Amino acid sequence: MRNILILLVFITLTLSCKKEQKEVKEPTQMERVIAVHDEVMPKMGTIGKLINELESMVDSTSVGKQYEVAIEDLKEGYNLMMDWMKGFGDRFDSEEIMEGKALTKEKEAWLIEEEEKVNIMKDKIYSSIANAENLLKKKSKQ
Repeated sequence: MRNILILLVFITLTLSCKKEQKEVKEPTQMERVIAVHDEVMPKMGTIGKLINELESMVDSTSVGKQYEVAIEDLKEGYNLMMDWMKGFGDRFDSEEIMEGKALTKEKEAWLIEEEEKVNIMKDKIYSSIANAENLLKKKSKQ
């Protein structure tokens, strides 16, 4: 009888642990959008640093023009972030962003647009940083 009781307790605990594990929820679309922003936002400092490094290398030569193009790409990425944050903040309030307040049908459609925009912004930022860093590596090897 004691063994049966121990077995029942063990089974109950095992099932309750498995139930808790299954309750780990997938992030909402809003959480995914904010996560992309949160991932990319720290790169704003990197963009500023790279722009400063590249500015002194711009000249009228073809290589100098590459640095100028890289700077413009970095600035475009930076501006995409600033514009995205402004537009996103204009469309959604803090309760919708931070607390998961239900969205209207119109805002659900906006969120789909914002997810596309934030991913485009992310790609632009990462690619512009990679390009600038590659140019600087080439320069340091010369």
